[in-house]
Amino acid sequence: MHVSFALFADAANLSQEGKLNVLGVFDAVHVGQFPALHPRATFVVRLKGRPSDAGTHPMTLRWMNPRGNELWSSTAELAIAANPGQTEDMDMPVIIQIDLPLDVVGNYSMYVEIDGVRTAESVLHVRGGAPPTVPAAVGQMVS
Repeated sequence: MHVSFALFADAANLSQEGKLNVLGVFDAVHVGQFPALHPRATFVVRLKGRPSDAGTHPMTLRWMNPRGNELWSSTAELAIAANPGQTEDMDMPVIIQIDLPLDVVGNYSMYVEIDGVRTAESVLHVRGGAPPTVPAAVGQMVS
């Protein structure tokens, strides 16, 4: 089993047909002051497996700050059923809604571990302080 991708988004869901829908993918946020909490982020992991991966596998997420300190971790059991039919590859999306604690400026990492082995890392760039301003020219729209 391997991770096809792991990313942060505003939202994600599975359609009735089993399609993974991801909205608002991001890899950076701006924070006015610290400590802060980025509420209701969605972390999406797409696992690819083979029929031999059927069974139970522990999956751990570790949220690390730029100094290498673990801010939180969570472990869950993935129960993977045998794929019916002759299909060789299995597509297993995992959608997690989380609050992201932020304590300093820098690059944070979400580590994905499956069966105790780190299989993916997704980096979130966190900037801080007052956001940069751009003066509007006369007659131009500003969004």
